[in-house]
Amino acid sequence: MDVTIDAVRVAVTDEGPQPIVVLAPDDDDDVLPIFIRLEEGVSIARGMEAEDIGRPLTHDLLLDVMEELGGRVERVVVSELSNHTYIAELHVQTPRGETVIDARPSDSLALAARTGANVEVAEEVFEDGRQSRAQFDDLQDIRDVAEIGP
Repeated sequence: MDVTIDAVRVAVTDEGPQPIVVLAPDDDDDVLPIFIRLEEGVSIARGMEAEDIGRPLTHDLLLDVMEELGGRVERVVVSELSNHTYIAELHVQTPRGETVIDARPSDSLALAARTGANVEVAEEVFEDGRQSRAQFDDLQDIRDVAEIGP
């Protein structure tokens, strides 16, 4: 199923602030929240804003190298949930054809946010992790919590 990156929020937990990327299908009121690390949350937010901070950060660098070698991110698929860990596939078009790369959802979503690539979630993964959007609407946006600027 096709989804969009709805937001990157921050929940306050006993362990401290915990970023969550919220994936939302167009035709459902529920969302798929994926807990991620702060660095990746900030990177996704930067990509969503198309913010150029000058020197490339890790996801910018990876994308620059991929494009310089003739590759293009086609889509990201959150394909499975294994032992409470989400697994993603990064589909990349290369001069030799399409290749699928095993990747963390957070890294894949950071690239998708920069390129506008389609994001998909396997139906069974969405069903296993779906939650009410309302649970995340009142959480702070990561841009209000973390330093996003250069």
